[in-house]
Amino acid sequence: MTGAQGFTPRIGKVAARELAGHGLTTYEQLTARTEKELLAIHGVGPKAVQILAEELAARGQSFAAAR
Repeated sequence: MTGAQGFTPRIGKVAARELAGHGLTTYEQLTARTEKELLAIHGVGPKAVQILAEELAARGQSFAAAR
């Protein structure tokens, strides 16, 4: 099940809202970002990033490699 922004509601409303505010509304868009870049977004913490990583892995995808 996905939340209003297309992400699992497990990441929380604040994280989903902040990701959307940065133009990130799909899992595909997350593959262009590193974990470090996502953690730099206010409101997106380690728990949300871990959950998103699990969701990406379930889809055969991952975050971008560290630059």
